[in-house]
Amino acid sequence: MASNLTIPALKVNQWLSAWDTVEFGNENENRRKPEPYFLMFTIKAGLLKKLSKVYHRKADENRDVEIGVQRKHDPERSEEINRYVKLGYPLSHYAKTDQAIEKLNDLKMPGWLPTAIVANILKKGEIRGKHALKDEDTISFSEKEGIVSLELPESVNADNWNPDVPPIEIIDGQHRLWAFNVADNISDEFEFPVVAFYNLDITWQAYLFYTINVKPKKINRSLAYDLYPLLRIQEWLERAPNTAFVYKEIRAQEIIEVLWSYDNSPWKDRINMLGDTAKSIGEGRTVPNISQAAFIRNLIATFIKTTNNKGLGGLFGAKLTDEYNSPLSWNRTQQAAFIVYIWEIMYDTVHNVHNQWSDSLRAHEEILDGNFNDQAFFSKYSLISTDQGVRGFLHIINDMIYKLSSSVDLRNIKWTIDNEEIKEDRIDPADLQSMVTDLKASNLAEIMITICTELAKFDWRVSSEPGLSAMERRRQMVFKGSSGYKELRTQLLQQLNQSQNEQIRNTANEIIIDLGYAAE
Repeated sequence: MASNLTIPALKVNQWLSAWDTVEFGNENENRRKPEPYFLMFTIKAGLLKKLSKVYHRKADENRDVEIGVQRKHDPERSEEINRYVKLGYPLSHYAKTDQAIEKLNDLKMPGWLPTAIVANILKKGEIRGKHALKDEDTISFSEKEGIVSLELPESVNADNWNPDVPPIEIIDGQHRLWAFNVADNISDEFEFPVVAFYNLDITWQAYLFYTINVKPKKINRSLAYDLYPLLRIQEWLERAPNTAFVYKEIRAQEIIEVLWSYDNSPWKDRINMLGDTAKSIGEGRTVPNISQAAFIRNLIATFIKTTNNKGLGGLFGAKLTDEYNSPLSWNRTQQAAFIVYIWEIMYDTVHNVHNQWSDSLRAHEEILDGNFNDQAFFSKYSLISTDQGVRGFLHIINDMIYKLSSSVDLRNIKWTIDNEEIKEDRIDPADLQSMVTDLKASNLAEIMITICTELAKFDWRVSSEPGLSAMERRRQMVFKGSSGYKELRTQLLQQLNQSQNEQIRNTANEIIIDLGYAAE
């Protein structure tokens, strides 16, 4: 084999006997026992980019089965690193034009990047998504006197070499790699130090990402959970004080903020964000039926739930029960768009329905502000906009879509905006609107409309609604208090269980059985 295809490496045996008591999982849990060593070597930036294929993403790739566990690329960050490599600090930070660079040239320094890229070398036949690493694309090993030789695949030198599964996955450092463009003519001059694990399972890759980037540097946990969806389901992180739950609260608050502020949301200005009372907001102002704190609790208990109990998990937090056995990798904008979308469908469905309960609510002389002012939905007598009603609706939609995620092809929704273009640090209204539109055009739309049509048949009046008979009032009183959450969830499932749509009826019945409600 040609010398340019052989890379010498040091083998670092780093394992404690105490680690043997760690609870390692099987292949299905993506938590197999790691090798007791890692390798250290240097490699030219351009060659590492080619071997890792980190930067060969396509807009139509399925994000849930893409290579490895990689964070989203931020072009501005890589451009900043590129400038730093060429100019050093502080010139790269202060000089933004050629004229400024020339004027401040005495500030030029070496742009060292001594921190190692953390990578994973895949074993022959290892599967990523629906593809396996081919024999001819595999990196082989040989060892002599403590020095390991990495033998690269001969085809790596071919210009058209682009394997379905590359032999290297980047765990940490892809923005540094992105900084080296072929046009700069520096990718073949600059070498990176690399720490490479061998055939490390993806759950351990997520663990390494957390310990490298989150634990010491205190980056935004909400962003970390977007970059590594596998972190949402890690038991060690779930049990860590003020870690996973803080993420859940942050994510729920972000979504509620969007639901309350977004112009096309039915909940625009209809969530009590500051705990106001009628006295504090002034005479003539309507106090929303539900507080921000209650909405946050309800999202955490439903969509953001990371556990999978009785066959049901949170759509944004738990592993889906499909062939990929991993969480849905939607980021904060996609999650917020979904929540806005389901409430928009429910509002439109209720708004277009005329039956006893809805017409009775509309008969009251309430004056509701805003565009979404149907009293059947937002009246002080409407159960839909109360704590119990919101929890019940979110439970039903989460559980139904969780069960139907494969049939509605939830992982493969065609987003107009590619993941690489979505704002990473905030939820942008334009991105949000585009994604709501995409959801309306997806396979999800038909089943969502049918579910909400069934739910609109339910009597959503609170027990204090003046038009109720004594019998109806007693019937509605079961939804009050803490026991009301379960009772409403039960009755909404029973409502769906009477649907003429076989898929909805069967799914609702399956959930009833899973929850143990059938025998009650």
